[in-house]
Amino acid sequence: MDIKRLKERKKELRYTNKDIAELSGVPLGTVQKVFGNTTKEPRRDTYLALAAVLDPERVYNIQAEANYVREVSLAYEAVVRKKKQGEYTVEDYYALPDERRVELIDGVIYDMTAPTGEHQMIAGEVYYQLMACAEKCGMECMPFISPIDVQLDKDDKTMVQPDVIIICDLSLMTKKVVYGAPEFVMEVLSPSTKSKDLLIKLRKFKEAGCLEVWMVDPDKNTVTTYDFRSEEWPVIYSFGDKVPVAISEGRCTVDFTRVEKKIEWMEGKR
Repeated sequence: MDIKRLKERKKELRYTNKDIAELSGVPLGTVQKVFGNTTKEPRRDTYLALAAVLDPERVYNIQAEANYVREVSLAYEAVVRKKKQGEYTVEDYYALPDERRVELIDGVIYDMTAPTGEHQMIAGEVYYQLMACAEKCGMECMPFISPIDVQLDKDDKTMVQPDVIIICDLSLMTKKVVYGAPEFVMEVLSPSTKSKDLLIKLRKFKEAGCLEVWMVDPDKNTVTTYDFRSEEWPVIYSFGDKVPVAISEGRCTVDFTRVEKKIEWMEGKR
């Protein structure tokens, strides 16, 4: 466990212990002990949670080597029983029942639970603001909201459904799928998909050529943005901020105070 590397990244990113605790889900007291040299050898799960925030590339390598990441419902083999995880293709993806929501990543089928009302509200509000901004500013880009199939790697092993995307290269649009990497991707995190989104899909988006990725965490009221063209990533915003859309070159922002107010309204009605 390279704690020294994590400390260097913490300094480079200018994160406080509180920032790291909020992003990683590790208790603040534990974070303080790790970075205050009280805890010399943190538990593996603690280290991975911290590294996912501070040194994600290292985590990707660990996960690939140890196959550490697990979903609550990782596999769905009811339709294509003769194949193993890692062997599924886009053809198998389309053979599944329409009512079964899944994603295909590197030949592995991942179940997707139905989104909550809060999840749908967040995605819808962000999509609405992006569409309004694109029209107002004359951006030659088009936002889309899930469900929309994205054949991310242009191969037959991966098909994902991000919550919101922006496409500027409209040649990627076919009648059936988005064939290639969108310029912008946003995912709304949920407990059942957080590990997949942060540790697997984020890497896939980066490697496929997505320029900008947002991870929205309703539990922490945070928006973590990754502008892969910049050296300053990730950047953390709260639901009280106006979050700039990097690919718009400053022309568009998403006002998350609108999201925050709607969540408060929904909670007040429960």
